[in-house]
Amino acid sequence: MPRIALLLPVLLLIFHPLYLSKESRKKPVVVWQPSHQTDTGKDFSEAATCNAIIEAAMDAKPNLKEYKVWSLGRTDLHHADSGSNTKISHTTAIEDGKISGYAYELQESNKHHPFVFIAVHNNGGTKRNAIWGYIHYGDTHEADNRELAARLVKAICSVTDLENRGVLLDSTTGRNDYRCASTGKLSFYSLDENVNTAPYRVLLEVGDNAASRALLTDPEKQKAMGVALKRELALWLKEKY
Repeated sequence: MPRIALLLPVLLLIFHPLYLSKESRKKPVVVWQPSHQTDTGKDFSEAATCNAIIEAAMDAKPNLKEYKVWSLGRTDLHHADSGSNTKISHTTAIEDGKISGYAYELQESNKHHPFVFIAVHNNGGTKRNAIWGYIHYGDTHEADNRELAARLVKAICSVTDLENRGVLLDSTTGRNDYRCASTGKLSFYSLDENVNTAPYRVLLEVGDNAASRALLTDPEKQKAMGVALKRELALWLKEKY
């Protein structure tokens, strides 16, 4: 017994890193996807504003196991800095042997095996200083995704003057031609369960590139929105996970 007692601290030191590694893998993974679009609005970069919000969220407490997927600036992809999340030619299409920026981002996201996936975009042409949450139609976790989206939308509204336009299904937008293989309905490529393996998936349209320009380009407001996102997400994760 005394010999075993002497060996116990040594064994703990040997196996402790392995134990920590195993436990760390159990933490819920969060993937953030900022818009990579730079062609939306005059003298306005949706990629820049959305990335600033997400960077602020990732920098905010609490620290989570989180990653960002972004194709901006890559020359080995097509539509790496433009394109629609609801158009086949900008998502699933192969051009000159290259996959799209959206396809790359989703492939990278899936490698992390996320528990939650949050995309942040800006709307355009709405003439509304507002925020919209979107979830995927017919999803297994549709009710939970609706709750998460609603909470994130409300959180951003709490630190801005954005109008809360609620949570909508991606099948209701009537945009372009990308359809979910399971339902046959129009959908957002990034939220499609056949593309994105995360069980919980939300897309936020934060503001309008004209009506909300002052807000979206204000560094302090970008930070406030990011912090609000992280705080509410952390609360939701604590309840859910």
